[in-house]
Amino acid sequence: MAELRSDEEQVEAIKNWWKKNGSSLLIGIVAALAIVFGWQAWQDSQAEKRSLAAAQFSNLVNSLSENNDEERLETVGYLAKELQENFENSAYAIYATLILAQQQLMDQSDPEAAEASLEWAHARVEQGSALELIVRSRLAQTQFAAGRHDDALETLNGADETGEFAEIYLELEGDILLAKGERAAAEEAYRSAREASTSGQNGLLELKLSDLAAGENL
Repeated sequence: MAELRSDEEQVEAIKNWWKKNGSSLLIGIVAALAIVFGWQAWQDSQAEKRSLAAAQFSNLVNSLSENNDEERLETVGYLAKELQENFENSAYAIYATLILAQQQLMDQSDPEAAEASLEWAHARVEQGSALELIVRSRLAQTQFAAGRHDDALETLNGADETGEFAEIYLELEGDILLAKGERAAAEEAYRSAREASTSGQNGLLELKLSDLAAGENL
């Protein structure tokens, strides 16, 4: 049986233990507190950044209703660039870039600028995600608009799984193949798009198939 220590011996033992271990114990406590408060500060910082990014994106969306085309394009371009620079990895920056690319393609007739914007967005989205598939299809559409049919097909075919976007991808593939003069392949793509449809009959797609059938009978 262990000998019982006197009160003095116990106090002395505590003092000796503290001398040996007190510093490391305090360091451990301080480090733990720093992690807790540091994590909280980081979360607060991220929340503030998300709030600022959301406000910037809201301003960009509001600018789309601007009647003056030149001012609208300038505002969209400026705010999109701000989001790209200050909130590079946020979804807001990706969405803003999609809007910017649409403006560059449709309003400015500048497919090269639109493609550069979409390449920027595609490099920052999670591969295989729904957002990545949207960006990829927009990129292929832009390449198609620029007359680079093979590049557009390569972009489309680079998707591993198109899932719910299969109809969109296959119809766009048919459009590109038809533009290349590959009517049989285009019809096959259109028919595959029809089979992949989950939203009922696609009137435009049916019209494309009808046009192909009519062309064969001429």
